[in-house]
Amino acid sequence: MALSKPTTARPEEYSLDVPLQSAHIGTHSSGVNRRTLFICLLAIGVGVIASFIAQALLALIGLITHLAFQGRIGWTLTDPAHNSLGAWVIAVPVVGALIVGFMARYGSPAIRGHGIPEAMEQILLNRSRIPLRVLILKPLSAAISIGTGGPFGAEGPIIATGGALGSVLGQWIPLTPDERKVLLAAGAAAGMTAVFGTPLASVALAIELLLFEYRPASFLPVLLACGAAAVTRAIFDGFTPFFSIPPLALPHAGAIFACLPLGAVVGLVAVLITRAVYAVEDAFEHLPLHWMWWPALGAVAVGLIGWWQPRTLGVGYGNITDALSGTVLVGSALWLLGAAKLVSWTIALGSGTSGGTLAPLMTVGACLGAALGHAVAALFPQIGLSPELAALVGMAAVFAGASRALFMSVLFALETTWQMPALLPLLIGCGAAYLVSILLMPQTIMTEKIARRGVRVPTDYTADLFSQALVRDHASHAPITLRATQTVAQVRAWLEVDADGSRHQGYAVLDEVDHIVGVVTRKDVFRSGTNPAQPLSSLITRRPLCVHPQNTLAEALRLMTVEDIGRLPVVSGANGSRVIGMLTRSDLLKAWRERHLDQTVMGR
Repeated sequence: MALSKPTTARPEEYSLDVPLQSAHIGTHSSGVNRRTLFICLLAIGVGVIASFIAQALLALIGLITHLAFQGRIGWTLTDPAHNSLGAWVIAVPVVGALIVGFMARYGSPAIRGHGIPEAMEQILLNRSRIPLRVLILKPLSAAISIGTGGPFGAEGPIIATGGALGSVLGQWIPLTPDERKVLLAAGAAAGMTAVFGTPLASVALAIELLLFEYRPASFLPVLLACGAAAVTRAIFDGFTPFFSIPPLALPHAGAIFACLPLGAVVGLVAVLITRAVYAVEDAFEHLPLHWMWWPALGAVAVGLIGWWQPRTLGVGYGNITDALSGTVLVGSALWLLGAAKLVSWTIALGSGTSGGTLAPLMTVGACLGAALGHAVAALFPQIGLSPELAALVGMAAVFAGASRALFMSVLFALETTWQMPALLPLLIGCGAAYLVSILLMPQTIMTEKIARRGVRVPTDYTADLFSQALVRDHASHAPITLRATQTVAQVRAWLEVDADGSRHQGYAVLDEVDHIVGVVTRKDVFRSGTNPAQPLSSLITRRPLCVHPQNTLAEALRLMTVEDIGRLPVVSGANGSRVIGMLTRSDLLKAWRERHLDQTVMGR
């Protein structure tokens, strides 16, 4: 039987001047295309809407706070510490928690918690789908919880609400799950921007905690959503730093290096805080009560601590400003507020009520940093570490250690204070806290809850091997080809004698001028009911799907996945019809194995 001679293609024979568009697959680089433009436009709309929702939620929190603690109508955020309720203040958080527990049980359990872990779970397990009722109930429950004295920040519920807005819009409009994820992240980041005016930090938050990737098609819509939210926010609040503090002096070398052990200590505290939160949550899990009643039980502790330390009630953004400024909170007041806020927030969050983590954590971190800064200034004045700089580093480092959103923490501290002299100390302090957290804690305050449910959260962003590797470097260069005029019987006979090359599962079929007409497999040839006398060309039922040598393995893998095929002929020539190789799934696995071995330490 006359089989075509194996084609031996040397690497230099690959024609790199063949236009990539002539291949049967599209190019793949950044993934930015017209569809990305459409998603960007949607994200801008989400950013604007999320900003208005944030303003409405802040006003609602202000209204509930005024009614609950002052008994009057008011729409601005007010400090619950300024009340004359006496011991009756204990009852206010309990009433609010009872309402939230009722809403969670009969509305949606998804409103419990601070929102970001739940958003992560929807992205990883539910194709970024968040129910419409969460969009309505989450901000309402958070407003009640925080407005009645819950020791949470308003930013967590607003982030969750913005994410729900993006997800719901992505369900109303026909979008892919990946596009819906981008809108969810855009809404969440826009919500954070709408509160603090921190577009860069919000983009970093989305990349580090929600997108699980870094590519233009993902972060550009998020960036535009945050920009739109920042501009919209400026209409209400102007362009001013969220935490207005006196200017920091440019730190000397000693102060900068002192931020390394400072960040490490704060990182250790962040680890302990995370473990404490989930220890309290575990304790509530063992109570012989339905979880609907847990928030009210936790609110009793919130009320008692609030009676003793009124500053622990509510969002407490003013506490952060006072700790950073170094004038109002000093000495034992720092330790008392930090410890009381930590205990109150830990119990409340562990009970499953609705609220955020960022502001409480940063309150604790700012108080801790300021207290340590005062101690260093008293013991080692020659170092030159000011309590104000230490407070700012502590504020950012505690969140970097607890959440491992490193760059978000640094950018947040800079954008909310406009203190550029703190850039290097923040990088060093947050980096130290991040390192301590990684070494001592397998999960974070954001991922521990969903990790316990068996969800694996991506943590490493690495370049895609298949996007870097080319087909020409991994395909076989001597493919066995068959002729379209050969009969099925001839090919069966050749395969049955186990001739050279017959171990392969698929073969390119060529016509009389050596142009590819299709691919046949062993299964096609030996299929029962096939007439042995018919030509091989009769077994071909689809056009040939091919790749060029200069295509990437990522492009080839995408084509294999979409078309559900296990091999692709590699073609060259002016019209892309000359077979010079064959790429199989085994070749892809071999490429991955080679890269894995390159990254593996010997003996580990």
